[in-house]
Amino acid sequence: MTTASTELRIERETQALEDRVRFRRLDVDDAMAVCGAGLSAFCLVWLVYERLTPLSGGLGFWLSWYGVFLAVHWLVVRERSGPLAAADRLATVVLTTAGLCLLVPLTLIVGYTAYRGWAALRPTFFVKDLRYTGSLSKATDGGGAHAIVGTLEQVGLAVLISVPLGVATAVFLNEVGGRLARPVRLIVDTMSAIPSIVAGLFIFAVIVLTFGQNGFAGALALSVLMLPTVTRTSEVVLRLVPGGLREASLALGASEWRTTRDVVLPTARPGLATAVILGVARAIGETAPLLLTIGGAFVMNADPFHGKQDALPYFVYRLIRFPQNAQVQRAWTGALVLLALVLVLFVIARIIGGRGPGHAGPFKRRRRRRLDMKEHA
Repeated sequence: MTTASTELRIERETQALEDRVRFRRLDVDDAMAVCGAGLSAFCLVWLVYERLTPLSGGLGFWLSWYGVFLAVHWLVVRERSGPLAAADRLATVVLTTAGLCLLVPLTLIVGYTAYRGWAALRPTFFVKDLRYTGSLSKATDGGGAHAIVGTLEQVGLAVLISVPLGVATAVFLNEVGGRLARPVRLIVDTMSAIPSIVAGLFIFAVIVLTFGQNGFAGALALSVLMLPTVTRTSEVVLRLVPGGLREASLALGASEWRTTRDVVLPTARPGLATAVILGVARAIGETAPLLLTIGGAFVMNADPFHGKQDALPYFVYRLIRFPQNAQVQRAWTGALVLLALVLVLFVIARIIGGRGPGHAGPFKRRRRRRLDMKEHA
């Protein structure tokens, strides 16, 4: 077998593995049925609302329209394809509607934040602080560089603290167990219910009263909030690793520790990356613990261990309460930057972790292709 044919066969096999199987696509007939049912339901509800009854109100109109739309759509599909297909299409419409209802508020939040914060978003926002701004300054005069640096440092320190502890605790609960597993799991579950202000008060009493307010104290407070999320999510991810992989590794003579390190953790890497993202999302927007720990600052302080420091949530909370429109505009810009940071972190985690369990990134695919070519050469 030649090298060219081997490479072509490997490329086809890789492409076949990567192609997602879609069990059903929306064809023209289905689209026409949905559009026709929606239009018919709209006309019927409009006739009832406007001509036959004294009903009024936009919310009631659209709720009534949706109910009539489901009924009409079910009848149309039932007459054309039978009751089984009608039930399937009805469930599809309901689930699609639920997804759209979940997407609408998220889109509104992101869109409105971008609309309000875009006006003051300039390159200077990322390099300037509020050192030389006053009550008569324009929104574009100052910036939030000090808050961005503070957020990155505090969240980074919190990740360095909570992720190793959380993943190690999850490995203990899932792979080791024993008599201590139940009380440890109980403690983790209890920590999940701790209000963020209580975490801030705890760090305030233990750290701030002795060493003063600084960015590291804020990172400790955020790590208290991140730890249970990372632990519980990592434990669930580790449970999803097939037991056959562990058994095969142990059968080949590997120890339990090596099985966990070389088999379980690499297999669960995408899920663990998601666990880290959930922990960061839990903590990056918290304001209450930072009010008690970092102190806030109008100028740049890149040292999280000495002196007061700012953060984007604190920055937004403080400036949105000012009467000047310029300060309010800076607050919205800070909120927009905070959303962008969350998006960037999410994209990085998905690139590192892969798109899903068993998915190989581009580097692994190229390496696997080279190894297969060597074996068949």
